[in-house]
Amino acid sequence: MSTVLVTGGSGFVGSHCILQLLAAGHAVRTTVRSAKREADVRAMLKAGGAEPGDRLSFAVADLEHDAGWPEAVAGCDHVLHVASPFPEHIPKHEDDLILPAREGALRVLRAARDAGVKRVVLTSSFAAIGYGHPAGHGVFDEASWTDPAGDDVRPYTKSKTLAERAAWDFIAQEGGQLELAVVNPVGVFGPVLGPDYSTSILLVQRLMDGALPGCPKLTFGVVDVRDVADLHLRAMTDPAAKGERFLAVAGDFMTMRDIARVLKDRLGAAARRVPTRELPNWVVRLASLADPAVKQILPELGKPKNGTNAKARRVLGWAPRSNEEALVATAESLVRLGLLKG
Repeated sequence: MSTVLVTGGSGFVGSHCILQLLAAGHAVRTTVRSAKREADVRAMLKAGGAEPGDRLSFAVADLEHDAGWPEAVAGCDHVLHVASPFPEHIPKHEDDLILPAREGALRVLRAARDAGVKRVVLTSSFAAIGYGHPAGHGVFDEASWTDPAGDDVRPYTKSKTLAERAAWDFIAQEGGQLELAVVNPVGVFGPVLGPDYSTSILLVQRLMDGALPGCPKLTFGVVDVRDVADLHLRAMTDPAAKGERFLAVAGDFMTMRDIARVLKDRLGAAARRVPTRELPNWVVRLASLADPAVKQILPELGKPKNGTNAKARRVLGWAPRSNEEALVATAESLVRLGLLKG
């Protein structure tokens, strides 16, 4: 079994990757920005049923600084570069997102190459695939790339696109023997292990809390975090994954109203606050005048999208859970951890 570095082990996807690597018998090192986070990571892994002991070690490294990365990758066979800046608040300038994402990816790749790592699996996003395209594009797959100049491209979307492009360029021009595979998840749902979780989880949390007056006309891709972690492990070890990107999506994209109905149907009394009425676009636009976060979703209103997991199934034998399973597991874990309003 190999030694694997997971960047961003305190994050939602990172912690699930660590769980599955440990279960498969690997030794894991993970980066945190502060040594104080070690206890948090171990607590999340314990919530996921793992007591890794000395098979898990920690390295302090920050994507915005060179220090610590040579030590973090030393002796590792593979790297899962999962960490990525995703701020709670909208940055004042897009470079506040773009530069850390792009330069961070290059720092990790450079250190991995210099340390003789075999393969890096980069966590990119559907954000690097499905934006900046005209309406009616059809089903998205790995051949599609986001156009950073598109009207609907926001700073986060642009950052993921430019970071992934930079990674592929690095491998082509100066990667040496280092291999790269990329996983592009849609909205990541599934069981939460603690208070650190992805922004997509907030959607379910807000629906369950009744914090939204209704459902904007938005369409989301859904995938379970456990299946995203599984796809990372497959992309790490399968020879066929070298030089390939894989769209991680469970099934057809869902409208926000569809998501609300699943929660309402499956969670019983716990979902009593979930709204199922659809909000007209003009109401959402009105709300955006007072809320910058709402303003971010305006370009996506009434613009259905879809994606296919055919490549991951065909090449890597990936078999994800259904949309419904992912959403229900999200809500059940929020209830179990007391992360919803009373």
